[in-house]
Amino acid sequence: MKDFKRLLAYAKPYGRFWPWYLVLSILSVIFGVVNYALIDPLLTVLFQPETLNEQTVMPSFELSPAYFQELFSYYLTKIMLTSGLLKGLLFVSLFFVFASLLSNITRYLSQRILVNMRTYIMQNIRRDLFNKIASLHVGYFHDQKKGDILSSISNDVTEVQNGVANSFHVLFREPLLIIGFLVGLFYMSPRLTLVTLLTLPFSAIVIGKISRSLKRKATNTQTLMGRIVSHFEEAISGIRIIKAFGAKQYVSDNFEVTNLEHKQSSRAMFNKQEMASPLSEFLGISVAACVLFYGGWLQLKGQLGMDMPAFVVYIGFYWRVLEPAKAMSNAYASIQRGLVSGKRLFAILDVENPIKDKADGIEIKDFKDKVEFRNVNFAYAAEPVLKDINVVIPKGKMVAIVGPSGGGKSTMADLLPRFYDISQGEILLDGINIKDYKLDSLISLMGIVTQEAILFNDTVYNNIAFGMKDVKEEDVIRAAKIANAHNFITQMEQGYQTNIGDRGAKLSGGQRQRLSIARAILKNPPILILDEATSALDTESERLVQDALTKLMENRTSIVIAHRLSTIKNADEIIVLKDGEIIERGNHNTLVAKGGMYSHLCQLQDFK
Repeated sequence: MKDFKRLLAYAKPYGRFWPWYLVLSILSVIFGVVNYALIDPLLTVLFQPETLNEQTVMPSFELSPAYFQELFSYYLTKIMLTSGLLKGLLFVSLFFVFASLLSNITRYLSQRILVNMRTYIMQNIRRDLFNKIASLHVGYFHDQKKGDILSSISNDVTEVQNGVANSFHVLFREPLLIIGFLVGLFYMSPRLTLVTLLTLPFSAIVIGKISRSLKRKATNTQTLMGRIVSHFEEAISGIRIIKAFGAKQYVSDNFEVTNLEHKQSSRAMFNKQEMASPLSEFLGISVAACVLFYGGWLQLKGQLGMDMPAFVVYIGFYWRVLEPAKAMSNAYASIQRGLVSGKRLFAILDVENPIKDKADGIEIKDFKDKVEFRNVNFAYAAEPVLKDINVVIPKGKMVAIVGPSGGGKSTMADLLPRFYDISQGEILLDGINIKDYKLDSLISLMGIVTQEAILFNDTVYNNIAFGMKDVKEEDVIRAAKIANAHNFITQMEQGYQTNIGDRGAKLSGGQRQRLSIARAILKNPPILILDEATSALDTESERLVQDALTKLMENRTSIVIAHRLSTIKNADEIIVLKDGEIIERGNHNTLVAKGGMYSHLCQLQDFK
């Protein structure tokens, strides 16, 4: 119930929906009850017309069902006495159609309000989910399966809409119908109604057990769906490797195991769900049979207190109670599946982001002096990655970080823009701990170019101007020229307005990297982080990219992570990391002369 209320809270402010919805729903119920109540005079006109002659005096007004019943009988009798039986039958029939029309119009209008509410809720859920994912720290995505996240975004949101949002009308309108028809039942025969209601708790208990079982099945099914999405995502992103290693059968076999488990779990869940409707109908008919038997027994004893047309109306009222009760039981089963998906969504929305701004965070606009890593330690969970790092990077200087893979180079660079927060020590920017700065203003000082060029399924222009406002076209072109990208861009079909595909799939590796550099140039940051920006390129592309990087690093403070040591020969300081510790530091000539790890790496690359 807590999760249901939380989902419903996405409709706030409720005032835009509930008042008119309640008014229209109540009117729909009233007209619906009247519609069924008209069966009594209709049958009376057909089979007992002589009894209507008793109502020849206008009844005195009082706010009760009896008054409206007597008023209708008065006008019906008047028509029959003056115009004949056929006109009386026409009057009842037209009134019957009119009441049905009003009932369905008000029902439709109330449903329109609920449709608006459901779509409003789903819009708000998707917005919060996207904003949450976009704001989460980088480490969260290392710990989670991408397939589970994608499954929550697509399948779980759909399940919430189908299972919860679409059931709102059942939970809010159907109880009104039940109340309305129960009032009619008690008015017609309190004794018969009270006895028959005693059988309903048994039905509720049976349906409740099915729904609880359905919730457990739904949890397992949604988890397996996340694994299936993971298989698809891995197959799409790794298609080249799958084909290159002839691993199609291997990945297909792995997928089929999960697919089979999902089929079995889904089958069990759907079987349970489909059981709810026929079981509730069977229980309803069983109770109706008891009503007929008990009502017949009372009639034989002369204690029923109503004529045959009225008893037919009573049975009709009772069926109208069973229909919304059945709809509610079906909706409850569907809601259980939706709530399982809701829990998975809330598991993402409730993730605590450890990277936070301080309430009194400082807005930094300019970088003036230096960056300092002071006694920095960092660990993923319990595994230490960086140990007692002390580095000072003066403004305008280039510091390179090299060393064996897994030594902590990229992690060290990721700490400066606070993709992660350090475990011990502090990182200072102009003498102030970076945790004291507002995160957005801190990151605004930095440009990042990584080994994998991160591009988006958009135009060349929008990828270069990504995240920046009020960008002039000439500035985008200038940045592209500096990045050695302008020539190949102008040769594309639509130039700067050409869509580059998913992750820049329509471009070569060197072209993608030069667009990333153009984006960094346009941002014009005082601090630059280059994480192996040329290591995945061929010789010609590397030359063009390195030339672009050299232009980019002019008069900037640069942190360069490199495997190709030829690209950092002119660095002001080179730091050698191994197993998270600084084992050597100095400029190129000093480290080569020292004959240590750096010198060994240079020899491996035939570079001096």
